[in-house]
Amino acid sequence: MKAPFSAVVLFMLAPCVAFGARATVPKRAPEIQKLGYYVGSWEGHGETKAGPFSPAGTLWSKQTCEWFKGGFQVVCRGEEHGPTGLRAFLNLLSYDQAARSYAQYSISSRGESEYDQGGSLVGNKLIWVIEQGSRGKSAKFRYTEVHVSPVLYTYRAEISLARGSWTTLATGYIKKVR
Repeated sequence: MKAPFSAVVLFMLAPCVAFGARATVPKRAPEIQKLGYYVGSWEGHGETKAGPFSPAGTLWSKQTCEWFKGGFQVVCRGEEHGPTGLRAFLNLLSYDQAARSYAQYSISSRGESEYDQGGSLVGNKLIWVIEQGSRGKSAKFRYTEVHVSPVLYTYRAEISLARGSWTTLATGYIKKVR
């Protein structure tokens, strides 16, 4: 049995009438607008120190970032090459207004996935501190970016094992090319 055309139209329009014809889009908080810093194409260069996860060597990366539809998140796609080889990645950057901190979700061509919360941007410095456990041992990772200019930032990745002192894993810079 075929449903009359008017019944189908009414069924499709009912949610719009019930919830208002226009959905209100929340305003972007200033913290969300700051994610616009990353929009564009970037190339990075750096070096890793020998450590528990990687041998020493040089790093290079390239990525392109754009606002996700709606303008509340930034999506970055790219690749990096280092001592352990080539890795493609996708990062989703956002700001959690309830937690008042930055968050990111990352996946890679090596099957890795990571969700980080608690990023803080103070002045021109973005800092992430991530706690993880591996093989029964606790580890903290600290990633620091310094936004030197609108087209350049430096980074430092560090690790602290079993609540010990911080050891540098990698340092470098990333420059906007477009």
